[in-house]
Amino acid sequence: MVQFTDALVLALLAATTRAAPLSLNKRIAQTTIDSVTPWEDACNSAGGGSQCNPIAVTAAATLLAAAGNCDQQNSADAMITLAKTLDSNADMISLAQVFAQQPRNSPNSLAVPYCETAPQNSELNGFFQCQFQGSDQTSFVGGLSVGDAGTIPFGLSAAVNPAGSCPANPSGPVADGQQLNTITQNPGTPSSSGSTALGSTGSTASSASVAPAAASSAASSSASTSNNDGAGAAAGASASSSSTSAAGTTTSSSTSTSSGFALSNGQAAQALNAQFASLTASSTCTDGQNACVNGAFAQCVGGKFETTQCAGGTTCAALPLVNSAGTSITCTTTADAEARIAATGATGGITGEGSTAAASSASSDTSVTDSAAVSTSTAAASTNQAATSSSSTSSFALSNGQAAQKLNAQFATLTASSSCTEGQNACVNGAFAQCVSGSFETTQCAGGTTCAALPLVNSAGTSITCTTTADAEARIAATGATGGVTGSS
Repeated sequence: MVQFTDALVLALLAATTRAAPLSLNKRIAQTTIDSVTPWEDACNSAGGGSQCNPIAVTAAATLLAAAGNCDQQNSADAMITLAKTLDSNADMISLAQVFAQQPRNSPNSLAVPYCETAPQNSELNGFFQCQFQGSDQTSFVGGLSVGDAGTIPFGLSAAVNPAGSCPANPSGPVADGQQLNTITQNPGTPSSSGSTALGSTGSTASSASVAPAAASSAASSSASTSNNDGAGAAAGASASSSSTSAAGTTTSSSTSTSSGFALSNGQAAQALNAQFASLTASSTCTDGQNACVNGAFAQCVGGKFETTQCAGGTTCAALPLVNSAGTSITCTTTADAEARIAATGATGGITGEGSTAAASSASSDTSVTDSAAVSTSTAAASTNQAATSSSSTSSFALSNGQAAQKLNAQFATLTASSSCTEGQNACVNGAFAQCVSGSFETTQCAGGTTCAALPLVNSAGTSITCTTTADAEARIAATGATGGVTGSS
């Protein structure tokens, strides 16, 4: 009898196990660059030229798991802002509206929080991202439950219904990893303020426009911790199909500037610096987020800012890029920051408010974007050296080149399964890699390009970007370093 009872108990336990298997969370990802390829194609066709790719690359990065809740919307704003300079190109605007609804990567099979800030452009009113089907639509990343802040899109008064849907796909969530632009290029009918459910597709969003904030384009760009000269991008985004840039901060070429984005870059840097001044080391943040905290470079790790002090006489500040749309975050002198911002035509000093004090605090995730804004895989501390735009580069050029070679040699030993530290950036098998939840997430570079560490030009440090092998070799050789990309040739 005892044996029979034991056997029966074991059988019941086995049956119970089969009937209710353990729920295993998994990461839900996608090929992020595919989300912006149609928009970039439309932008190029409309005559956007070199302005298209940096915005597209930045946008792709906002779909990564560690991006801020409003980064995706900010990039969609940048897309529409540029479209308005190109005769309000209708294709660019509608594709930006679709992009704004693309599901974001989920690190743990949970729904991704929504942005709760109004967009800069009215064309995005009522649009928000779908969720992937594999995500638990009742639980959100960060331990949030339906009804908590971030679980209801801006403009709605109740949870999305059906859960996981969006105006472009009103029937429900999107299949895991699928691009919304392969399902439809119709953005659908935007949800109106106070609505709780979504209507059917069949009409596009209103084309009524408002004057966009001058900083809407660049404020959403990725922050690079030490690239204050536009010579090398801090990585952190997907690589584009038509350029060698990464992270949307700059292209790999630094031989020319474009007045088309100079002023907006300066104003975007001012907006970031003003926001930095409002937060402290105890401010909430999103893992991987970079900012300035009390004059120090700060990166969000485990939901808290870890700070690295700048060298004596320098402070952390957002600066405008030179050769592409975007901003960077770096340690520099107050005078240098003021001069760089003033050179774009922006007035009002570092913050746009006439202040001569450098930015001193950290920004929220709605403006300091992609988590991958660390310029070297060894974190920001290695790049926080004094940098002034007027100083000679001879004091750090060679060491920058050798540091880039050392990183490239280290990258050559990494694989997708290599252990890593949260927020760490690197190159893995020629792809840009970001460490998320202890594992590398890789994004392939564009055809003909590869991921590499490059030496900065106007300050001590390195950057990680997608570029051609020849360009990487030339940049490193120009510092006086010998031995090619890794120093072993």
